[in-house]
Amino acid sequence: MSTVGGDGGDDGGDTAQKTKTPEGKVLGRLSDIGPGWTKVSCPCCVSEQVEPLVLVKLGDQVRPETKKWLVKLIGAPVKDGGAALLAHPGEDAGGDIIMVSAPQCTLLRAAEELGLCKTYHNGDMAAFSYHDRDNFKDSDNMEVFLTLAERQYIVKYELDGVRAQRDLRIPGMSDSLTLHNRDNIWQKLERAGVIVDTFPLHHQDKLKALSKAWYSENQLAQPLDAVLEYFGGTVAFYFSFLDFYTWSLLPPAILGLVLTYCSGAAQKEVLDSVSGSKVTADDDDDSLSVSGHMIQAVFSMLWSTVVMELWKRRSASLSCRWGYLHLAERFAEPRPDFHGDLGVNQVTGRVEPLFPDWQRELRMVLVSVPVVGLFLGLVIMGMFGFYWGEALVQQLHQDWDSLLSQTLLYLPSVAHIVYTNVLATVYKMVVQSLTEFENHREESAFQNHLTAKVLVFTFFNYFTVLFHIAFCKQDLPLLRKRLASLLIVTQLVNQVTEVVIPFLVDRFISAPHRVERDDDPQEDKFRNQRNLPVFPGLFAEYIELLVQFGYLSLFSCVYPLTAVLLLINNLTEIRSDAYKICKLFRKPFTPPVAGLGVWKIAFEILSFVSVISNCWLLLMSPRLRELCQEGGISGTNILLLAVLVEHVLILIKMVLAFLIPDEPNWVKIKREHIEFTSMQALGQQKL
Repeated sequence: MSTVGGDGGDDGGDTAQKTKTPEGKVLGRLSDIGPGWTKVSCPCCVSEQVEPLVLVKLGDQVRPETKKWLVKLIGAPVKDGGAALLAHPGEDAGGDIIMVSAPQCTLLRAAEELGLCKTYHNGDMAAFSYHDRDNFKDSDNMEVFLTLAERQYIVKYELDGVRAQRDLRIPGMSDSLTLHNRDNIWQKLERAGVIVDTFPLHHQDKLKALSKAWYSENQLAQPLDAVLEYFGGTVAFYFSFLDFYTWSLLPPAILGLVLTYCSGAAQKEVLDSVSGSKVTADDDDDSLSVSGHMIQAVFSMLWSTVVMELWKRRSASLSCRWGYLHLAERFAEPRPDFHGDLGVNQVTGRVEPLFPDWQRELRMVLVSVPVVGLFLGLVIMGMFGFYWGEALVQQLHQDWDSLLSQTLLYLPSVAHIVYTNVLATVYKMVVQSLTEFENHREESAFQNHLTAKVLVFTFFNYFTVLFHIAFCKQDLPLLRKRLASLLIVTQLVNQVTEVVIPFLVDRFISAPHRVERDDDPQEDKFRNQRNLPVFPGLFAEYIELLVQFGYLSLFSCVYPLTAVLLLINNLTEIRSDAYKICKLFRKPFTPPVAGLGVWKIAFEILSFVSVISNCWLLLMSPRLRELCQEGGISGTNILLLAVLVEHVLILIKMVLAFLIPDEPNWVKIKREHIEFTSMQALGQQKL
């Protein structure tokens, strides 16, 4: 940290050196050499200390005059085409890093624009208003008023929004790199190699305290508020949902254990799924097994509904408590990657790139849809390859009848799981490029289209084989064995790829390049954080949870121990994910969010499909058909009964969803109060 003066000029280093802080021995070196932090003209933004929030890594060939221009751009007011942030050149004017922070007014204006809610002087939560900032609690102390993650995201938000106000040439660069009016400066500099990287900085003391409370000690409860403070709303909501979903697995896990223990046939089915051999059961056990499957199916359908409805309430409570209940739906600047012909936006009146909707839709129809269809075809090919391999090893097992042949029974499942995982990885890279090619203006539209493509493929990739085995082949023993293989092998593969491999890479490849001593310059310690791999995001984590939820809600009636295996996996997943994000990757930028977004819709769709799946799985049970025929029920009546039960259960799910409000009453009152006070504040501003 160092001092920021309030009177203009480029000699801020002198002022910075005059201030001694407890941390000046280490962080003060940022001011010892070079011009120091850029100046602020607003009196309320003058501060004795500056907290480095973001590091900008420049290309090796960037000349000092280019770096000086970039520092000036970052510190210039918005009206002059700058980002209104604080910049520090690091060791010297010729170094390859720039430290970036943010003054108070920039943080407060961005907080209003993002629609954050903060504590008012009377203790209530209210949508923050810059003009009414003096009435908000701790609005003069940014380290208390905004979380570290929010402050770092605001820096990125402001940098991404800097656009050229006229055509200009960048000092120290060739004439080919000319900025044109309304060009996104930060994006263009990144593509030209002037800016190599931009990432938020770890605060080692806070990270150590969070790690100790999160996964180093034997605590069942997660420190979600501390996670929110350090990593932001996106990460906090993921771990909140992971925690909620994991503990919600207890009831189906207990039920599965009870049904398996009480039913001899169910025990034999579990052994059959593990051994691959056929085990016969007596009639009494068969009857009890059918009853257990029916109980498990009905329970899974109702459980999935109750869990999602209760999560909505928890999500609303967290959004309110964390100040994300009133996030602004605004007419934002286009995303940095959005391109088009320069023109006037008829809605906002701003000059910006324009791209016709019909061209985007044409790209989606002629390019995106066929490519997605191609990958779905590859999924079908993999499914038939699995069937071919399954038939082959079954024949070998019949001919050899040995321990080796019994082991080979799982080879097709393992090979198919590896194939689907590889295909999913390739597909994710392809759809990222496809969605970029579609050229969506808003970041939310980009993320929604990207997520929709991935969800379609995920459902097809992970569940097509199971549905085909269940409803086309009608081979419940094979379905049971396949599900057991997926639950065991997939979890092992995920743990290896998500934790073990990153740990080994960090331990033996990245860590040697991050060796630090206490007396090393702080700039070097900041620079070393770039040696960590980029955090891949939470996409794969949500996909894993979605697939788990599908296995449990769609097919658990044929394998009662599904919830047990998922519960064991997720209890370790919470800590491994926490360790991974704290130690193995760079700190990510995370925007404020109000919940799971489109992922919640995906979970609800699976919950609805579970009714149809479980009803028809029960209908196909040979023993259930025998029992119905013995009772004098014809095949047609069995079908009609299944349809009736299906509709009744759908009705029950709808009634449950209606009876359980999406948000607690106190949250509803808070939300309406926030909307009311926002309208009042807007009216007073107009007066």
